[in-house]
Amino acid sequence: MTSSVTDRQRQPASGLVRRRGGGGAWGKHRTWVMPLVVGIAAIFLWQVLVTVLKVPTYILPLPTEVLNTLWTDRAELWNATLVTAFEVLAGFILAVLVSVPVAMLIVSFKWFETIVYPFLVLLQTVPKIALAPLFVVWFGFGIVPKVLVTFLICFFPILLDTMTGLRSSNPDMASMVRSMGGGQWSIFTKVRLPAALPHLFSGLKVAITLAVVGAVVGEFVGATEGLGYLLLRANANLDTPLLFAAIVILTVLGLIVYYAVSLIERLSIPWHVSHRSETAVTTGPAL
Repeated sequence: MTSSVTDRQRQPASGLVRRRGGGGAWGKHRTWVMPLVVGIAAIFLWQVLVTVLKVPTYILPLPTEVLNTLWTDRAELWNATLVTAFEVLAGFILAVLVSVPVAMLIVSFKWFETIVYPFLVLLQTVPKIALAPLFVVWFGFGIVPKVLVTFLICFFPILLDTMTGLRSSNPDMASMVRSMGGGQWSIFTKVRLPAALPHLFSGLKVAITLAVVGAVVGEFVGATEGLGYLLLRANANLDTPLLFAAIVILTVLGLIVYYAVSLIERLSIPWHVSHRSETAVTTGPAL
């Protein structure tokens, strides 16, 4: 009787292990295979419909024409991509370096929050595209206005998520560290920072996608180089293939920087629940 009960108790656990490991290679690769298949099907449908309906190139080019432009204008597109990528990374990094310390000060000192936070919210409500012309007047047509616009767009999401993370730490854990002789630095590094990291990376992933938008907005207002400048020039010349080529590169750039931040997040906080196996979390015991 005892062995029968023991066997039945073991069955759900073994069933759970089997279900966790299910899927094989398909389970590992379906997260990118399925979107890739859908994307290829959409491009094929685009090619067929434009060809059959004989849509003019200046309205909607063929995917093959966009690919041809990506190849023939590769030197110009590459140089523009380097400029925009630098603006994206510079503005994003500047936002991280400023917003995280400001969030720490706001959380640590009530008087600082009372004085500074309302002005930060006020700054966030101002449309960034309205500030871009002022930056051009103040700093010229160089790279500084684009970096500043990118910085302003990235700043607030990182600030809010960092504040939320720092305030979400367990006060009992802080009391335990304090009772063991730890000071404020120990509480910060062992309790508050680990609790804040998941929220911080959420803000970083939102901000890095907005950084691409900020760089393009800055280039729209006043620039002589960059992908945003190419978009304006292609639009003025009705060069739709070049327009689509620049959009494709901006999309790829956004994906690259987003997944780069996601990779850093996975390496920094592998213990967080968001990185656990989905099947391990959602799959119940075998019945």
